[in-house]
Amino acid sequence: MYILLVDDEPLELEQLEYLMKPHFPYWTFLKATDASTALALAQSQKISIAFLDIQMPGKDGLTLGMELKELYELDIIMVTAYQSFEYARQSIRIGVNDYITKPIIEEELIHTLQKYEKWNAKSDAIQQALHVIHERYADKLPLSAVAEKIHLSPTYLSRKFLEEMGLGFADYLNSYRLEMAKRMLINDPEASISAVADHTGFNSQHYFSSLFRKNFGMTPTAYRVQLANDSEVSPV
Repeated sequence: MYILLVDDEPLELEQLEYLMKPHFPYWTFLKATDASTALALAQSQKISIAFLDIQMPGKDGLTLGMELKELYELDIIMVTAYQSFEYARQSIRIGVNDYITKPIIEEELIHTLQKYEKWNAKSDAIQQALHVIHERYADKLPLSAVAEKIHLSPTYLSRKFLEEMGLGFADYLNSYRLEMAKRMLINDPEASISAVADHTGFNSQHYFSSLFRKNFGMTPTAYRVQLANDSEVSPV
């Protein structure tokens, strides 16, 4: 399912996705730094949960929330550094489901998201397959190996995976590897791009860099530089 993250600070968006992705690895995260981009994303994909920063330049999170609610039914979680009765009153009026306060604490965030476990429900076969992928994504991991591990035929697992996950096995595996690569790029700034590719299951640096750029619009090196620059300019 699609999760919309909206904040005018790119680093805040990265942190939210970084904290949630390991717990909800098959959620698809869409990110926007302004309301117009967020609305365009919501019109192109059916959003299940939207995380909205209340205080943004231009159109604020409460106004954006109302406009999202006019599109279709979705859950809205406000992310704010402010505790205000007026914000609370307006949030109730537009049907906000939850609040998360900044600075975001992982334990509190995951506790809030536990009520959305209904969207985490998958068949036992897919849960087992996901467990194998998350444990062994860094290895050479063909569909046949996962199918053998969980005692299913490759044909059945392939069909079941596409049916429940909405994308093919190889696409999901690459997507998960890319998310783990993003983590490594952040957590291990001294690691070479080749080392990141190798440690996250890609068989060549060129393929890794090409796929990374296709999915995120920049090379792994540019992504790392952007994060470093964002960190330098962000207020303490």
